[in-house]
Amino acid sequence: MKNRTNISYRRAFLVMLFTTIALSIGVTALWWRLHASRSAQAEPSTAQTSEATPSSMQSMSAGQSATPSQPETALAPIQLSPQRMQSIGVQIGEVKYQPVNDEIRFYGNVQADERRLAYVQTRFAGWIRKLYADATGDFVRKGQPLFTIYSPDLVTTEQEYLIAKKNQADLQQSSVTGVASGAASLLSATRDRLLQWEISSSEIAKLDSEGKVITDLTINSPVSGYITEKSALPNMYVQPEMHLYTVSDLSDVWVLAQVFQNDAGKIKPGDRAEITVDAYPGRVFAGRVDYLLPQLDTTTRSLPVRLVSRTQD
Repeated sequence: MKNRTNISYRRAFLVMLFTTIALSIGVTALWWRLHASRSAQAEPSTAQTSEATPSSMQSMSAGQSATPSQPETALAPIQLSPQRMQSIGVQIGEVKYQPVNDEIRFYGNVQADERRLAYVQTRFAGWIRKLYADATGDFVRKGQPLFTIYSPDLVTTEQEYLIAKKNQADLQQSSVTGVASGAASLLSATRDRLLQWEISSSEIAKLDSEGKVITDLTINSPVSGYITEKSALPNMYVQPEMHLYTVSDLSDVWVLAQVFQNDAGKIKPGDRAEITVDAYPGRVFAGRVDYLLPQLDTTTRSLPVRLVSRTQD
């Protein structure tokens, strides 16, 4: 009985062993088939990756690390009605290549060009006799009479000049050594004194032709322009340090404006500008950037800019 029981146990053990081995072989075969199918599906993506490999290799050769490419999200088309496009402000235009110019607008104040201002004053003391330019705002031309002045110092110098001229003519033929040259030197010295006092050559020529002292000397305008300041009055006693007239040549003017610091780098001297003035509606004056002053206003964060405009063609 014991032998039969042992034989039954052995048969059951062998059956269980063979069953386990068969199941293991089946599971292994199934896993191998699944792995092979996944590898076959992954081959197209691998080929696609290999096509992009040259650029990746180029990036890696430049010292950049290769990173796996992220899958791109598919773009979905959308449709908008004309009413919807108008409501959201969509505009369609043609793409063009063209230079882009930044337009900067700012406000400024017009003033006279300081380099075109002329002050009228005398280099000797005296009394104004007659006033020709008697109102601020009058336009005067270069060489136009402004006033006449009587100066005792000037009259004395004129007399010395006439005497030196007469002596030079009388002693020109003198045989005494140094007399003729001394008379000529004295005449030249008195003439130079008149020129240093800014007596015009026409007044000296008049003095030579008439041969008598000019008591009332005429002072002319040094430039053409408008009288912006005037302090000269009839019978007024004047000194050399007094400014009697200020004549402004307004053919060129300055426009002083403020430009924000963010736009300061876009402006440089020589840039062209267009200037409009409320007093002349519809008229555009040509100008140019003359100077950008390096003075930042910490309150407004702006810098002064100076433009030059031509008012006359």
